[in-house]
Amino acid sequence: MSTALLTDHYELTMLAAALRDGTADRPCVFEVFARRLPEGRRYGVVAGTGRLLDAIRDFRFDEAELAQLAEANVVDERTLAWLADYRFTGEVDGYPEGELYFPGSPLLSVRASFGEGVVLETLALSILNHDSAIASAAARMVGAANGRRMIEMGSRRTHEEAAVASARAAYLAGFTATSNLEAGRRHGIPTAGTCAHAFTLLHDTEEEAFRSQVEALGADTTLLVDTYDITNGIALAVKAAGPELGAVRIDSGDLGVLARQAREQLDSLGAKNTRIVVSGDLDEYSIAALRAEPVDSYGVGTSLVTGSGAPTAGMVYKLVEVDGRPVAKRSSHKESRGGRKGVLRRHKETGTALEEVVFPFGEQPETGEHDRLLQIPLLRAGQPTDEVPTLAQSRERLRAALVTVPWEGLKLSRGEPAIPTTFL
Repeated sequence: MSTALLTDHYELTMLAAALRDGTADRPCVFEVFARRLPEGRRYGVVAGTGRLLDAIRDFRFDEAELAQLAEANVVDERTLAWLADYRFTGEVDGYPEGELYFPGSPLLSVRASFGEGVVLETLALSILNHDSAIASAAARMVGAANGRRMIEMGSRRTHEEAAVASARAAYLAGFTATSNLEAGRRHGIPTAGTCAHAFTLLHDTEEEAFRSQVEALGADTTLLVDTYDITNGIALAVKAAGPELGAVRIDSGDLGVLARQAREQLDSLGAKNTRIVVSGDLDEYSIAALRAEPVDSYGVGTSLVTGSGAPTAGMVYKLVEVDGRPVAKRSSHKESRGGRKGVLRRHKETGTALEEVVFPFGEQPETGEHDRLLQIPLLRAGQPTDEVPTLAQSRERLRAALVTVPWEGLKLSRGEPAIPTTFL
């Protein structure tokens, strides 16, 4: 499906004007960066790059898209003809998915003619802002869970396509599975789920519902025990499945207290290996509060797909170079730094990150043994390079990157970015 109209009207009117005055072919550099992190965050997680590269591939103005633009009188005939032949032929470098970013980090560098590059602004920002916000929130939740299983289950709390993108971003950040089947199909993410309260209410008794589920899905299933009375629900669950019951899920109430009571009751019934899954308006703070409780898995929905209070990463897409000459916006509170940039991250011998160093491209500072250049080639002549990581590789990259964050930077409390950004 074409992604060409997933953009703003003014992208094409700028193009039309540039075609008219002859500036559309001037070689330019655009950069994506965030001026600051969302309030209270210490680091950000780059996500959505893989989806963006696919979207650029599909950025084509076919007959239907051109007809829509003509009917709405968005652009003139000359621009329509130019768009009919549009193919992105430029170069893109950027942070690989799963990398951490900080204020001012040049996450994406787009080198192309003004015409080819300017029309990608809205597409790039809509994908990167959304996916990076979700992945950043998810990474905090995974850290709070301290190695316990995490299930993304927020599909019913967001747009249907955002649900798929959110599941992908959460998996990149370390979630174990998703409830969203389309995310499983598109991205190969493990899916999970059993039954909701409706299934229990359908049956005349809770025990009847549990027996039906066990017969259909096996004793290793997860039984939802809080439809009526949790204590009685757990007793009936073990009665229906036996001591080999896979798990019970609690979706309401004081989850810490209920988890402790459930563990004691399950153990007393001989179901010592039955796991406890909790869900219900969880975020990184409530997950952290449950760390000492006998919880085996968390199901997270609304807070995840809304970025846990930060639904956008606040990234911008700015023109920084024209004909090799740096250009910069000087508006108050919306400044940008001109010129194409490179970036490296300095580390201690122990591997702990020290600072992000952003420098004019071609003027790379001396690097130490443990320093690392961050940008990689993503597109060349409009085609993906061999260096574009897979989702599994990005997932592992983030796991490794978080190990380098100074301990203070992993706290959930408010504070400065985990490492400073230095501009040379």
